[in-house]
Amino acid sequence: MAKLQKKSLSTPDETRTFDKGKSEIVTIGGFKFARITQQPGWKWSTSVKPIVKTNSCQVHHAGYVISGQTEVVMDNGTKIRLGPGDAFEVPPGHDAWVVGNDPFVFLEFIGAEEFAKRK
Repeated sequence: MAKLQKKSLSTPDETRTFDKGKSEIVTIGGFKFARITQQPGWKWSTSVKPIVKTNSCQVHHAGYVISGQTEVVMDNGTKIRLGPGDAFEVPPGHDAWVVGNDPFVFLEFIGAEEFAKRK
Protein backbone atom coordinates (compact mmCIF):
# COMPACT_ATOMS: atom_id res chain seq x y z
CA MET A 1 0.00 0.00 0.00
CA ALA A 2 1.26 3.49 -0.84
CA LYS A 3 2.36 5.71 2.02
CA LEU A 4 3.22 9.36 2.44
CA GLN A 5 7.00 9.76 2.14
CA LYS A 6 9.78 11.91 0.76
CA LYS A 7 13.47 11.62 -0.06
CA SER A 8 16.05 14.16 -1.11
CA LEU A 9 18.19 13.82 -4.21
CA SER A 10 20.85 15.63 -2.14
CA THR A 11 21.26 12.36 -0.20
CA PRO A 12 20.56 9.73 -2.88
CA ASP A 13 20.04 6.03 -2.23
CA GLU A 14 22.42 5.28 -5.11
CA THR A 15 24.91 7.25 -7.21
CA ARG A 16 26.11 5.94 -10.57
CA THR A 17 29.15 7.64 -12.03
CA PHE A 18 30.28 7.55 -15.62
CA ASP A 19 32.70 9.57 -17.74
CA LYS A 20 31.80 13.26 -17.36
CA GLY A 21 28.65 12.61 -15.35
CA LYS A 22 26.63 11.08 -12.57
CA SER A 23 23.13 9.87 -11.80
CA GLU A 24 21.79 10.41 -8.27
CA ILE A 25 18.86 8.06 -7.60
CA VAL A 26 16.19 7.75 -4.94
CA THR A 27 13.57 5.01 -4.69
CA ILE A 28 10.09 5.83 -3.43
CA GLY A 29 7.20 3.38 -3.50
CA GLY A 30 9.10 1.07 -5.85
CA PHE A 31 9.78 3.88 -8.35
CA LYS A 32 13.25 5.23 -9.13
CA PHE A 33 13.75 8.96 -9.73
CA ALA A 34 17.08 10.49 -10.72
CA ARG A 35 18.89 13.80 -11.03
CA ILE A 36 21.39 13.33 -13.83
CA THR A 37 24.29 15.71 -14.40
CA GLN A 38 26.30 15.55 -17.61
CA GLN A 39 29.33 17.81 -17.97
CA PRO A 40 30.41 19.61 -21.17
CA GLY A 41 32.03 17.04 -23.45
CA TRP A 42 29.68 14.26 -22.29
CA LYS A 43 28.39 12.06 -25.11
CA TRP A 44 26.43 8.84 -24.61
CA SER A 45 28.45 6.93 -27.22
CA THR A 46 31.75 7.67 -25.45
CA SER A 47 30.66 8.07 -21.81
CA VAL A 48 28.01 5.36 -21.30
CA LYS A 49 28.29 2.97 -24.25
CA PRO A 50 31.44 1.33 -22.78
CA ILE A 51 29.41 0.53 -19.62
CA VAL A 52 26.25 -0.88 -21.23
CA LYS A 53 27.81 -2.28 -24.42
CA THR A 54 24.92 -1.54 -26.81
CA ASN A 55 25.25 0.28 -30.17
CA SER A 56 22.92 3.06 -29.05
CA CYS A 57 21.08 3.92 -25.82
CA GLN A 58 18.27 1.40 -25.36
CA VAL A 59 16.68 3.15 -22.36
CA HIS A 60 13.27 4.84 -22.63
CA HIS A 61 13.61 8.25 -20.95
CA ALA A 62 11.07 10.77 -19.70
CA GLY A 63 12.03 13.77 -17.65
CA TYR A 64 12.40 17.49 -17.12
CA VAL A 65 15.41 19.70 -17.94
CA ILE A 66 16.71 21.93 -15.14
CA SER A 67 19.71 23.51 -16.89
CA GLY A 68 22.02 23.23 -19.89
CA GLN A 69 21.30 21.76 -23.30
CA THR A 70 21.61 18.42 -24.99
CA GLU A 71 21.06 17.21 -28.51
CA VAL A 72 19.50 13.81 -29.08
CA VAL A 73 19.69 11.93 -32.37
CA MET A 74 17.61 8.82 -32.95
CA ASP A 75 19.02 5.83 -34.83
CA ASN A 76 16.85 6.91 -37.81
CA GLY A 77 18.51 10.37 -37.87
CA THR A 78 15.68 12.37 -36.23
CA LYS A 79 17.13 15.09 -33.93
CA ILE A 80 15.88 17.23 -31.09
CA ARG A 81 17.53 19.77 -28.79
CA LEU A 82 16.44 19.94 -25.14
CA GLY A 83 16.92 22.89 -22.79
CA PRO A 84 15.75 24.39 -19.49
CA GLY A 85 12.04 24.00 -18.82
CA ASP A 86 11.52 21.23 -21.38
CA ALA A 87 9.62 18.10 -20.42
CA PHE A 88 10.67 15.27 -22.72
CA GLU A 89 10.28 11.68 -23.81
CA VAL A 90 13.06 9.91 -25.71
CA PRO A 91 12.43 6.34 -26.90
CA PRO A 92 15.14 3.65 -27.05
CA GLY A 93 17.61 3.80 -29.94
CA HIS A 94 19.48 7.10 -29.67
CA ASP A 95 22.74 8.92 -28.95
CA ALA A 96 22.96 12.26 -27.12
CA TRP A 97 25.58 14.86 -26.19
CA VAL A 98 25.90 18.03 -24.14
CA VAL A 99 25.75 21.22 -26.20
CA GLY A 100 27.74 24.26 -25.03
CA ASN A 101 29.82 24.95 -21.94
CA ASP A 102 27.19 24.40 -19.21
CA PRO A 103 26.37 21.08 -17.54
CA PHE A 104 23.15 19.44 -18.67
CA VAL A 105 21.09 18.69 -15.55
CA PHE A 106 17.72 16.95 -15.66
CA LEU A 107 15.26 14.96 -13.58
CA GLU A 108 14.41 11.53 -14.92
CA PHE A 109 11.09 9.87 -14.11
CA ILE A 110 11.22 7.01 -16.63
CA GLY A 111 14.58 5.39 -17.31
CA ALA A 112 16.32 5.99 -13.97
CA GLU A 113 16.16 2.26 -13.18
CA GLU A 114 18.37 1.34 -16.16
CA PHE A 115 20.37 4.42 -17.26
CA ALA A 116 24.14 3.81 -16.99
CA LYS A 117 23.59 0.64 -14.98
CA ARG A 118 26.59 -1.64 -15.05
CA LYS A 119 25.65 -5.09 -16.30
